[in-house]
Amino acid sequence: MQTTRYLTVFAALVAALPLAADELSDSGQMLDGIAAVVNEGVVMKSELAQQTEAIRQRAQREGLQLPPPDILEEQVLERLIMEQIQLQRAERFGIQISDQMVNATLASLAQQGGIPFERLPQALAADGIDYAEYRRDVRKQMVLEQLRQIDVIRRITVAPREIEACVADLEENVVGNSEYNLSHILISVPESATAEQIAEAEARAQEVHAALADGADFGEMAVRYSDSQTGLEGGNLGWRKGDQLPTLFSDIVANVDEGEFSEPIRAVSGFHIVRINELRSATKKSEIEQMNIRHILITPDEIIDDQTAKQRLEDAARRIRDGENFAELAKLMSDDPGSASEGGEMGWAGPGTFVPEFEQVAQSTPIGEVSEPFRTRFGWHILEVLGKRVYDNTEDLKESTCVQRIRNSKLADESELWLRRLRDEAYVETRI
Repeated sequence: MQTTRYLTVFAALVAALPLAADELSDSGQMLDGIAAVVNEGVVMKSELAQQTEAIRQRAQREGLQLPPPDILEEQVLERLIMEQIQLQRAERFGIQISDQMVNATLASLAQQGGIPFERLPQALAADGIDYAEYRRDVRKQMVLEQLRQIDVIRRITVAPREIEACVADLEENVVGNSEYNLSHILISVPESATAEQIAEAEARAQEVHAALADGADFGEMAVRYSDSQTGLEGGNLGWRKGDQLPTLFSDIVANVDEGEFSEPIRAVSGFHIVRINELRSATKKSEIEQMNIRHILITPDEIIDDQTAKQRLEDAARRIRDGENFAELAKLMSDDPGSASEGGEMGWAGPGTFVPEFEQVAQSTPIGEVSEPFRTRFGWHILEVLGKRVYDNTEDLKESTCVQRIRNSKLADESELWLRRLRDEAYVETRI
């Protein structure tokens, strides 16, 4: 009630003060204005114009045909509104991305592009991209990704019967041994859609599919019609390992050739059309280095802010070094539902199991010592490495990849539903 009242008062104040909504120069010429009020924040017209122009330039470079200007502006504004809603939620959760984390991501991106990290600013400048702005965008996307992981992944469970069925399928399915460069188009349906709304979405998906069959460019159709967050990028999902694809997509790619696209496929979030841009073989390791780790996690929220979470773990680390039992403190303090009851123990795990920040600390922490508090997308951690070993994971790999595959399949639809719920619960007033 208090939040609703605050938002209502804020919206009324903005509506009652039109001069505050538009910045004027000394001559009276408009310099900027508000494109949308989003909860207690705003999307500025300058931001909308900048983003729209960036998409136009990218479409021109890639030869993509964009929708009419008013439709494009509406799509870009909706993306900015959703971004603002998520960033506000991330701020309430206390999610922060350190410079070190941004540098690690930028270094990885530079490496993928075959560019030394120190030359990245010059390489971006050659393409007309400002490095500082690019860095801010990367940080923002990392914040949004952490929010999605925290907010959505907690809803996801994987049942033993699902793993058994997946392993049986994986042993006979070549999809798990391949990598795919994918694009997709989503024609969404509301969470509580009527039969009529579902039929309308299906008819629209069939129209898009027919246009593709007649030779329409997949990227252009994604820009025009896809309701996915990747729509304005031509629907490009990038490279995905076959055993990490959502179940929906893995079922599709098994029956689609390289360069071809699927029929519209019904899912919880709507109707998907998937295209295989490229296909290549993938190899599996049969032997890996593993670490046995236990940790304590404190996730900042509306009650516990970021600094308080860190301070609690600093105190916990000191108490453990002074002789208190790590496992007992983990049971009392940890916010990780998967390990708290086990005294923080996460079992033996190989490379890639944990997010990079967690794995980096684990690799650098000597066996038997407690780390200093560190931040990941899930919150603040301390950890202890109980042991390390080289392990033949030929059989275990099938099960672990199936767990990830099932989780990813649910994550896609859960993310779409989560975004809709955030949008429905937000106060939004557009002004264009």
